[in-house]
Amino acid sequence: MVHLRIVAPSHTAEHALDLLKATPSVSNLVYLERAAQKPEGDVILCDVAREDASVIVSDLKEFGIEREGSIALEDIDSLVSEASERAEKAAAGAPSDAVVWEEVEARTSESTELSASFLLFMVLACLIASVAILLDSPILIIGAMVVGPEFGPIAGFCVATVQRRSTLMKRSLVPLVIGFPLGISAAYLFSLAIRALDLTPEGFDSSVHPNTFFISHPDEFSVMVAFFAGVVGVLSLTSAKSGALVGVLISVATIPAAANIGVAAAYQDGNEWVGAQEQLALNMLSLVTAGILTLFIQRKLYQRRRRAHLHDEAREAAGLPIGESRRAAELARQKPKPGGAAGGG
Repeated sequence: MVHLRIVAPSHTAEHALDLLKATPSVSNLVYLERAAQKPEGDVILCDVAREDASVIVSDLKEFGIEREGSIALEDIDSLVSEASERAEKAAAGAPSDAVVWEEVEARTSESTELSASFLLFMVLACLIASVAILLDSPILIIGAMVVGPEFGPIAGFCVATVQRRSTLMKRSLVPLVIGFPLGISAAYLFSLAIRALDLTPEGFDSSVHPNTFFISHPDEFSVMVAFFAGVVGVLSLTSAKSGALVGVLISVATIPAAANIGVAAAYQDGNEWVGAQEQLALNMLSLVTAGILTLFIQRKLYQRRRRAHLHDEAREAAGLPIGESRRAAELARQKPKPGGAAGGG
């Protein structure tokens, strides 16, 4: 279940209350008249089945609540209520498969911000990966993968692409465009310092590291693993199962490949340098392609559910148009009829 806290002006809150009362997938409905002070208005609390959360929020947006008030969403971890169980049964589908798009947008918006902490994590992840390459240590490679923060902006870019939000798309690219060169530069300077201080591990050969060979020698399996990881990563994001995201980070060699670009450059190994760039490019392309395809399918399923919901009787009880959204109906009314301008007088 998802808990909603709605703050709205009284004239709008009445319609929202009618909508929620008539929706079978809503339970534990509470109405607090004139309880909100900033902005002033009424407060409505309710629990809604996760499967219907986004379609209900879309209905509430048709009243313009987000402009005059607010709609807050919060996941409920535990709830003991037979009424809530009936509400969940009234919503088609499984809660674990439901996508609450407002949550997805919030998570990706947070993770696409260019910040000092993001850049620091990128640098530290590449430095750990550099040590892993010098020691040929797969354990340290895994550690660098887990520390790397790059999947957040990648996921944000995929969400922005599917939703056609150019501003979010650009904002998602900025951390990647700045973060990866910074991490590569850090790995390069670190490797130069290791060489200058004569700390290179005995027997190290930049072209021979059997335990970490994969980070600079991409093949068809590299593409497959990155694609599968991209699908899992998006599913973990949309289903709020963050545990699977750790496996995604460990599966994809973006950070190790970026670090190896810097290490190979410092040790003047052209083949490794080119191979690491190819691995990084293929991993990024596979992740983005998989993420966009997965989100595109999920978005289409949601849109089909939304279209079906537009015929729900609860909309009629709230005064919303049946079969189309209020905004679409308003745009249709505003659109001039063919020949209308020339047909007068």
